[in-house]
Amino acid sequence: MNIKDKLKTLPKKPGCYLMKDKDGKIIYVGKAIVLKNRVNSYFVGSHDYKTTKLVSNIKDFDYIVTKNEKEALILEYNLIKLHDPYYNIVFKDDKSYPYILLKDTYEPYLEVVRLKNRSKRVKGRLFGPYPDVGAARNMLDIINKQYPTRKCSNLKQNLCLYYHIGLCRGYCKYKISEDVANEDKKKIISFLNGDTNIILKELKEKMSKATEDLEFEKAAQYRDLMNDIKVTTLKQAVEIRKKETFDVFNYDVLDGMIAITGLFIRNGNLLGKDKFIDYLVGDNENFVSSYIYQYYQINPKPKSLYIPNELLPFLQGLEDIEIKTVSKGSKYQLLKRAKDNSFESLRQNKDIVTNKNEYFNNVNDELKRIFNKNIKRIELFDNSHTSGVNTVGAMVVYKNLKPSKKDYRLYKLEDSANDLKSMEEMLYRRYFRMIKDDLERPDLIIVDGGRIQIEVANKVLKALDLKISLCGLGKDDKHNTSYLMNNEYEKIEIDPSSKLFFFLSNAQDEVHRFAITYHKKLRSKSTYKSILDNIDGLGPKTRTKLLKKYKTISNIKNLSLDELKEVLQEKVADRLYNKLREND
Repeated sequence: MNIKDKLKTLPKKPGCYLMKDKDGKIIYVGKAIVLKNRVNSYFVGSHDYKTTKLVSNIKDFDYIVTKNEKEALILEYNLIKLHDPYYNIVFKDDKSYPYILLKDTYEPYLEVVRLKNRSKRVKGRLFGPYPDVGAARNMLDIINKQYPTRKCSNLKQNLCLYYHIGLCRGYCKYKISEDVANEDKKKIISFLNGDTNIILKELKEKMSKATEDLEFEKAAQYRDLMNDIKVTTLKQAVEIRKKETFDVFNYDVLDGMIAITGLFIRNGNLLGKDKFIDYLVGDNENFVSSYIYQYYQINPKPKSLYIPNELLPFLQGLEDIEIKTVSKGSKYQLLKRAKDNSFESLRQNKDIVTNKNEYFNNVNDELKRIFNKNIKRIELFDNSHTSGVNTVGAMVVYKNLKPSKKDYRLYKLEDSANDLKSMEEMLYRRYFRMIKDDLERPDLIIVDGGRIQIEVANKVLKALDLKISLCGLGKDDKHNTSYLMNNEYEKIEIDPSSKLFFFLSNAQDEVHRFAITYHKKLRSKSTYKSILDNIDGLGPKTRTKLLKKYKTISNIKNLSLDELKEVLQEKVADRLYNKLREND
């Protein structure tokens, strides 16, 4: 059945539709209140740039009917996560924002966290989101300078510097009453909720006392801390009479591009802002509602969300949050501010996004010309070792020419100075596992090297009966990448000034960095292991006990000689202390 005939079968019901290319691959997933109207709209009239490109690649479609719009929104999200379609927005881990977590411990203990996994239960109370890690750490720094919080991730047996300067109550050694700890928590919570009066009053009193005692340096520190607090909270101020907590999302469209802005209000303070800009695919309402729904799958939901009126029917599946719209008042002004921010983002960044899109199109076209097919998923390999020891391999993955870090893989290989043997082991393990677990297949495999590396890769693919495009990054006599070699051993020259050369060089650097980082980590571990192994009198049980207690060699190295003598015999402690400092 051709598309024209299939369009006639569409029902006038809510649901999701899946657009497919000539290879049957899903390239776009959308939702609709009325499937017949929405899907037909793609094949009539004119569209913006990205939607026109999508339509030109649609060779077939499927659809799934749902009971209501709520089910359609949820199903769309699940299908996008499952198929990772080229033309959809797919949220990455780095779209999760930083929060300050007051941990669920008896002593006040805080840290900056990102919530990449919403299904993982957080033990404690969250404050945020903050616009970036720097802003969150700045707030944490202010609290740690003023309140006696627990500073150590692992409680030690001895009092540290923080105790002696009055910034910790000594939870590692003393039993602090729960009432005292709770009073500290109460003040911290009040500050993180936007009430700065208590902390400013305390700092003012400390500054006055320090001045009276002629401790002018200390008084200046209190003054600077007060200024930091005032600057931080001034940036957050918005005209909200009540100390309410809610989010605001709005958008704007310009020349086929869309920008979306989210504002995060916490206890009457504007804590942060989310910004997104890209080419628009489909209609505004579906695009923005899909973005907002995905956003709240990796970020905590506020009690209320304010959006423009036209989005209300499209976000009915967003549970555990009260969705509202307003036409006047302070919240309407925030909606307007979010729209103005979106327009400003479009005005400033439209050319950058356009240039980036041209870059990706150019590289895509070059790869299609060379390999005579669309290249959507690329897997690159490299290995690293030191004289055949701590041999490791790394695979990095690019989807639609963008790094897909969740798909990166590391391989601990059999120690060998033979790079070809290591490459063969890594490729075999990767693609045997791919077949066994029915994992997504790459469109292109890239290995670092020329003919002999291609021969090894061909050998593995032949053994596994796989037909996947393959190429190597060949080098000139100066060891600089200068050409591609395909699996037929044909050299393909690349212009060093081309966008394809730029992409391949960056990808090569990325896989090399990934492999080297892992190799250094293993080498460091083995070095540390040999340090502990070669200390006379330090037996396996004691080594295990040390590592279990202090976690890393770095933590052991930070111990004083007296601290080591508390857990080891004096002579053994001396040997270990001196050995750890041999290369300092």
